[in-house]
Amino acid sequence: MNPLMTVKWPIIIGVAAAILIAGTLDNWAFNVMSLARWLHIVAGVFWIGLLYYFNAVQIPGLAAAGADKGGPGGAGITKYIAPRALLWFRWSALATWIFGAWLLGSRFVPAFTLDPNHRAIGIGAWLGTIMLFNVWGLIWPNQKKVLGIKPATDEEKAKARKIATLASRTNFLLSFPMLMCMIGPSHGLPF
Repeated sequence: MNPLMTVKWPIIIGVAAAILIAGTLDNWAFNVMSLARWLHIVAGVFWIGLLYYFNAVQIPGLAAAGADKGGPGGAGITKYIAPRALLWFRWSALATWIFGAWLLGSRFVPAFTLDPNHRAIGIGAWLGTIMLFNVWGLIWPNQKKVLGIKPATDEEKAKARKIATLASRTNFLLSFPMLMCMIGPSHGLPF
């Protein structure tokens, strides 16, 4: 069996390759905080990548499919793609937040209280926290109705679709300043 024909094996092999490469670097030494940072970044790429996919591709694509009266509609996406994408989306959101909290360590309280020495990372952490709440408190509960995972009337589905879309668009909007605050200071930006 070709390992590239699954999701599991590329993840396993990719992680092993990353560890192998790290072990061959001259200045590499295992560091728990480096592990936290790497896991935070990997989970964040999954989360924000899926957020961008939903907002730039899937939502407009489903709208176009719904407007195409002679077309195939969006049933394939809502039955097969969306549930799987939302699984990775919500768990990568939680993993990103947990690894970020771990990474903050003793800076957790100063960051969340917007201490002047940690203001940029604190704003980013607050934006990420709001986004995590939106995923678990608004997007996922409403998507379960939209996708038929949880029974709902057509009226309830329409309301749920609107709430999920607005929460997702809010996260899409917040992701830009969040990324600036999280990544900017460590890449030489003056904030």
